[in-house]
Amino acid sequence: MALSKHVNTDHLIQQSRDKHPTHHDNSKDHGDQVNYSYGERYGTNPIPKYKLASKGVTAESAYRLIHDELTLDGSTVLNLASFVHTWMPKEADLLVEENKSKNLIDSDEYPATQVIHTRCVSILADLWHAPSAKQAIGTATTGSSEAIQLGGLAMKKIWQQKRKAAGKSIHEPGPNIIMGANAQVALEKFARYFDVECRLVPVSVESKYRLDPKKAMEFVDDNTIGVFIILGSTYTGHYEPVKEMSDLLDEYEARTGYSVPIHVDAASGGFVAPFVTPKLPWDFKLPRVVSINTSGHKFGMSYVGVGWVVWRDKAHLPKELIFELHYLGSVEYSFSLNFSRPAAPIIAQYFNLLHLGFEGYRVVGLDDLKNARFLSRTLEKSGYFTVLSDIHRAVGAKDATGIDSSDIEAYEPGLPVVAFRLSDDFQKKHPDVQQKWVQTLLRARGWIVPNYELPPSLEKVEILRVVVRENLRLGQLLEKLLADIIEITEQLSNAKSPEHALNIVGSSQSKGKHENKESNLKKGEGSETSGTFARPC
Repeated sequence: MALSKHVNTDHLIQQSRDKHPTHHDNSKDHGDQVNYSYGERYGTNPIPKYKLASKGVTAESAYRLIHDELTLDGSTVLNLASFVHTWMPKEADLLVEENKSKNLIDSDEYPATQVIHTRCVSILADLWHAPSAKQAIGTATTGSSEAIQLGGLAMKKIWQQKRKAAGKSIHEPGPNIIMGANAQVALEKFARYFDVECRLVPVSVESKYRLDPKKAMEFVDDNTIGVFIILGSTYTGHYEPVKEMSDLLDEYEARTGYSVPIHVDAASGGFVAPFVTPKLPWDFKLPRVVSINTSGHKFGMSYVGVGWVVWRDKAHLPKELIFELHYLGSVEYSFSLNFSRPAAPIIAQYFNLLHLGFEGYRVVGLDDLKNARFLSRTLEKSGYFTVLSDIHRAVGAKDATGIDSSDIEAYEPGLPVVAFRLSDDFQKKHPDVQQKWVQTLLRARGWIVPNYELPPSLEKVEILRVVVRENLRLGQLLEKLLADIIEITEQLSNAKSPEHALNIVGSSQSKGKHENKESNLKKGEGSETSGTFARPC
């Protein structure tokens, strides 16, 4: 059989099964069926994989089947690719359990839950310096993706209203929106789903892999409904310069009379910047910022399923996006894409706001950034890597040298994210080594660290990225991660040929039992092998 031939494993499995049923298996076994779990190992009716079974199994067996299959997932603790938070205190878990059956939209049935939702909106509006936290308007969403769609829709509707009032067409040439080429897919989704031309501004090394406001102005015209600015790029963690973009749009309005609003996508930065760098101008302090979104389940430190969008005032949320409902027992108002929505994630968010307060969020944010700076410095000092993120460097620094300061304001503001690549010197010495092997070999040790290309115009550059959340701590996982990255890189560079990289996977499974190397037995300190394996009876 040719090595390139595709093997159908389902067909192969079916061919390899016992053709004659045993005394305790009287049913015909099919390739699309799963045997009962070991809780009911003598069951005779297999469970179909791809169609509904005629009869179910016990709750215990269903749990065991699903539980065991899910063990194939990666560890949420070792998933350093995701911004999503994965841990909350047991008291928060209890609140989630108590309220998991509540539907947020049923505000007449669950009035206290609706009050908590409104409080969260007001707290965020105040945190982001809305003109009036009590009069600010906003809503919970399933995440930043939904929130971005709502923010973009509001800007589009206001643009349409202005065009109609001026007697101009809303179809020719049609609306456009501006964002950096580093934009997360949710921003491009808005443009595609709601028929808005997406104008992507190329990014560069000089622009720090993010939107360049001066270049962005080249794309602005009287059909621009707004500019999406990202407070925390998913690629490198850089904050885009909201203030600089706002100032340029002020000049544009003074020159042309046309006002272009800003929506800040603060999916991650919305729960970092206010606490860690409160002096940074990015929010409603800037009059041109009309709406902001964030993800409560990222650095808001709630479980997945909660995002937020807040407008600076009611004038920037068009009435035609607000639906008045009369069939839930009272008059309700809805301006979200989803209707039914679990209330538990919103309650979990409120728990964090109460439990942590400003100081709690600040302490966690400062610790995350401290650990991210440590990771950045160590990777650079190894000589094997170049770090693209700048949170360990001085504000506005032109060189790549990191600093060591006790003043957080001295550092370039950004997310606790470390983006890095193999250094030019390492690649020159070891041209056969592919950076993606580092990702693969880290995964063999349990770590999930993505390797991917930078945005268009820099797509030939691949980077590895680590999101530093509060569980990645010094003295524990962080030091182990660093040791594994360095060891894997050295093993790749020392291998006689790239094919030997697979040997590293095997060697990673045979570590010493003790963290202190001196405590481990060394070769020759035990008796010679007899050629057999000692197996316990």
